[in-house]
Formats: sequence, structure tokens, C-alpha cells
Amino acid sequence: MKRVAVLGSTGSIGVSCLDVLAAHSDKLALAAVSAHRKWEALVEQVRQFSPRWAVLSDPDGRSHVEQAPATGRTEWRFGAEALVEIASHPDVDVVVSGIVGAAGLHSTWAAVECGKQVALANKETLVVAGPLIMNLARNSGAVILPVDSEHNAIFQCLRSGSPKEVRRVILTASGGPFRGWSREQFEDITPERALAHPTWDMGPKITIDSATMMNKALEIIEAKWLFDLAPEQIEVVVHPQSIVHSMVEFVDGSVVAQLSPPDMRLPIQYALTYPERWEGVSPRLSWSESWRLDFQPPDRELFPALDLGYEVARRGGTCGAVLNAANEVAVERFLRRELKFTDIPRACRAVLDAHEFDPSPTLDRLCRLDEWARKEMMQWN
Repeated sequence: MKRVAVLGSTGSIGVSCLDVLAAHSDKLALAAVSAHRKWEALVEQVRQFSPRWAVLSDPDGRSHVEQAPATGRTEWRFGAEALVEIASHPDVDVVVSGIVGAAGLHSTWAAVECGKQVALANKETLVVAGPLIMNLARNSGAVILPVDSEHNAIFQCLRSGSPKEVRRVILTASGGPFRGWSREQFEDITPERALAHPTWDMGPKITIDSATMMNKALEIIEAKWLFDLAPEQIEVVVHPQSIVHSMVEFVDGSVVAQLSPPDMRLPIQYALTYPERWEGVSPRLSWSESWRLDFQPPDRELFPALDLGYEVARRGGTCGAVLNAANEVAVERFLRRELKFTDIPRACRAVLDAHEFDPSPTLDRLCRLDEWARKEMMQWN
């Protein structure tokens, strides 16, 4: 029986993860759930699943929880430090890192440091501190299994050959809601339009990242560290159907792809059950009807975030922490209508160029630069 802590359980990844746990309750036990401010949703999850712990990282929510009806045997904890305590607790076997943004770094770090199995949905952890996290995992014996559909697909495809046989990996992108739009149309994009993703149901931050293709930029950086690749071995292709989640091309010309309907429960389940495969809860592809798969190169002039991703993957050091922090604030400002859609990559470029680069930073240095980049982005206009 694997005891699983789902950090970020009220987000889209967390909710899908709880579906998987419910379907396999004979093999997977929910040890802990967490949220930041969504205390009502967290209380409902506690009532449904009765985990040992529930964490509300925003301590201001304590009064709401204490006034809620009884939630059984679950022990409540409050504050961000409680996430670290749960992630490193000896009674937790698997940590699902589903907290969005850099806020998930410290709890993921704690789980890796303790040698846990980590189902990593928080790509920002590797974007910010990729070499530090991967080195920590090697020393602690932690197993990091990607949950992002693209990296989970690559992880599955890589089982078809050895690392030296890999020529390149191909990350697929849906293209978001603005595929095929003109430069003039980009100037008038509203938050409402950017939040209308054509194939995936995600939280607002990730949905905006998909629209700007910043999510793909972050995935380029994540893939570099996760799979020990050179940036030149990572390509991006637009695939609007979101059926092929990524591909690996080997040196002999063979291309191995992972296909499935766009449903996060499949990669989540694989990350929880690896190296085994269990009966799944996600929908299947239908082979009794006609369908097509389209692929095209991305327009890197309309989506300059991709160039930022390749640059940060090449330079490493402090660049990932700065880009990630700048982008998080830029997205928030766009959603508040303080920035235009096209300002997001432009502002991220300005903050990245302005920072003092360090090729071999400590975790503390990365955290300080994260704070600096957020302040810089708040002042950008």
C-alpha cells in the first residue's frame, strides 16, 4: 500500500490525482492533501477521503476551517512550513508535487532530500533549480517521475532505447487558442480569450502559459535537466489535437510516440504506479472512427517565449529562477489587465537581461533572485 501525499490537491492536477487514488484504493492510500486558499474545497476533500493530514498553507484560513463542521480523524496543519513537514514525513511514501509555480519548490526539495518517490507536476522546480534538484536526487536515492503529459510521454518513450541512442525529443504543443492568428490580432487579446483553451482544462496560470507558449519554454528547460539533454536535442512541434503527447527520435531514425486522449489521469497514474501499469481510469482512443493528426512548426516570431526557453536551457545558472518568477508576475498582471498579452514575453526578456547572472548559484541565491525578479516585474511598464 503506497501512502500518497497530494500537495496542491484542489488544483486540476490534484483533483485528477484523487480520481486515480479513488479508483485504486486497494493499492494507494491518501495520506495528505493541501491547498493554499481554497479551504472549502479542501474541507470537502477531507470529508470524502479522510486523509491523515490536511494542510492549508495560507494561515489566514485557519479560522474558516476551525468553524467548519467536524472533519473526522484528519489532523489539520497551517502554514507553508507544514508542507515541508508532510513532504518529508516517514509515513509518506509518494509525494505528488502539484502546487503551481515556485511556491512548490521547498516541499518538493524536502521530498527529494528524504529520498521519496516524487510525482512531479510542478515544472517550476526544475526550471528554477534543475541541477540542484537532480544532484540531490542522485545523492538521496529519490525517484522523480514526471506528471506533465509531455515529459511523462518522453519518460515512457525513452524505455525503448538507451540514453546514448537518443537523437532528440519532440515536445508537442496544442498551439493554444491563438494558433494561426496574425500579429495584429495578438495586440487585442483579452484575458477571457486567453483562458479559453481548446483542448485542456487547466488552472488560469497554466492556461495563460499555454496561450503564450511560455509553458513550452518552461518544458524545454525541464526536459534538459530531467533527461540530461542538450538544448539542441529538444524540439517543439504544434499538434492541435493533443493526442500525441510527445515523441523520441532515436539515432536509427525510429520515432516512438505516446498517444492518448488529453486527460491528465493517465500520466498521473503512471507516475504513481511505475514501473507497473494498472487498469486505467482515463478515456481510450477509439479505433472504430476516422481521425487525423496534424503537426506543424511553431511560429517563433509570434511566440517569442520559445526563444527564451532555449536561451535559459543553454545558459542555466540563475536564468531559470528569474524567467519563472518574472513570468508568474507578468501573468498575474495580464489577468488584472495591467499588461497586454504581448507584453508578457517582452517583459520577461527585459527582467532576464537585467539580472546579475550566476552560473552556479546556491538554493538561497535562487530564492533571493526569485524575489528580486518579482519586484522588477511589478515595476515594469
